[in-house]
Order: sequence, then C-alpha cells, then structure tokens
Amino acid sequence: MKSKLIIIRGNSGAGKTTVAKTLQKTIGRGTLLVAQDVVRREMMFVKDGKDNLAIDLMKRIAEYGNGKSKFVIVEGITAAKWYGDMFNELIDDFDDRYLAYYFDIPFEETVRRHNLKPNSHEFGEKEMRRWWNEKDFLNLDKEKVITSDYSVTETINFIIKDIEDD
Repeated sequence: MKSKLIIIRGNSGAGKTTVAKTLQKTIGRGTLLVAQDVVRREMMFVKDGKDNLAIDLMKRIAEYGNGKSKFVIVEGITAAKWYGDMFNELIDDFDDRYLAYYFDIPFEETVRRHNLKPNSHEFGEKEMRRWWNEKDFLNLDKEKVITSDYSVTETINFIIKDIEDD
C-alpha cells in the first residue's frame, strides 16, 4: 500500500486538531493520526523545543503508518525551527506523497477559538502569545494556507479535493 502523508500545522487555537480529527473520521478507518499534543504532552510529558524526545517519537509513529495506513496525518503547532527536519525526512520516507496545510489564523481569532474549548482554563492568552510563531511556513512545494475564512467543513472539503486530485 502506498501511504500519503498529510501535514496540518499552525498556532495554538487555529483549529488544527478539530480539522485533523474530523478529517480522520471522514477519510475512514485505518487513517493514522499523529497528534503532537498527545505525543508530547501525554505520552512523553516533555516541553516543546529543539531536540525534545517527542519529535523522534512522532516521526517513528508516522513511519510505522507508512505502508500500513492509506493516510497518515501529522498535526500540531510543530514549529518549523524544531520540526522542519522531521517533516523533510518524513516527506522523503513517503516518497514525496504528501499534502501540507498551514493554518494562518490571526492571533485574536485563535484566542477567541481557544476560549470556546473545554480545556481553556489550562492556559490563556499570555501563554499563547509566548508560543506564537507568525507565518511559520515550512516552505514546501505543496504547502497550502488555510485562513480564518474557511469553516471546518470547508477546510475538510478543500483537503478531500486535494486528496482526490493528487
């Protein structure tokens, strides 16, 4: 089986996780979702940064899905300065079969969205501003930008169309 890698990135509160989980359900069973928050915060319990142990584990999980799952979705803030090499290596591992999306959402909108989440009490605007990476593109040939003009449904439909066209 030839697997396709789908990269979903952006700042905290941009809607990445919602889209990734919905996309996984839309695509169907057997779609592997590698969520940065799950791997880094829940599995590894490490702080984000250069050389954190979660980067290698995320890569290994995604590699495991290559050839076993039709689609492997890697989702998270995944700052380019720390995760860029991982993505380039994964793209090579997937023989350039990938789609990439960067959620370029204004800071104020990410705060508004964050405040609607059930876990909004865990951190707030101050932390989000500290983590903020403006226009943190990977500069990949296939990287597309998702703006706040897109609803979740429109974003899913956009990605599904790309999957069908690719």
